[in-house]
Amino acid sequence: MEPDLHDIELSVNGTTYRRSVESRMLLSDFLRHELHLAGTHVGCEHGVCGACTVLLDGHPIRSCLMLAVQTNAQEISTVEGLSADGGKLHPVQQAMHDHHGLQCGYCTPGILMTMTAFLRENTAPSEDEVREALSGNLCRCTGYQNIVDAMLAAAETMRASMP
Repeated sequence: MEPDLHDIELSVNGTTYRRSVESRMLLSDFLRHELHLAGTHVGCEHGVCGACTVLLDGHPIRSCLMLAVQTNAQEISTVEGLSADGGKLHPVQQAMHDHHGLQCGYCTPGILMTMTAFLRENTAPSEDEVREALSGNLCRCTGYQNIVDAMLAAAETMRASMP
């Protein structure tokens, strides 16, 4: 029996892609295996850990819970798209580096995408608000304090660069 294929067209990090995909292909698998964007990590495959978080039309979603066909005609942003042209790190990436917010790094792409969306909405968060926003992203290494410190610093940097 032949697989059930669907044609999709979507934008990922500003590039348009057209593919035929199986109806049951997860978005995380599409990104990793079809587009070779390995920055989106797959941890639990149940939507619990947050490692696979990407932005769908600017909103964080778990790519292990969404089918690729559901993203037809939409915009996906992955961790690979955070850096500006020329390789300059996004403020959330730079802050994670500066504040030692990662150890093994497995959870980091999901945290970066979650916090990018959060800081776009909340430009001056409190520590409690950052912790609440991070509550859907599991990190087994860091204890979160350096991540929280990094996101507060990123918010400050982003505010300073606002017109």
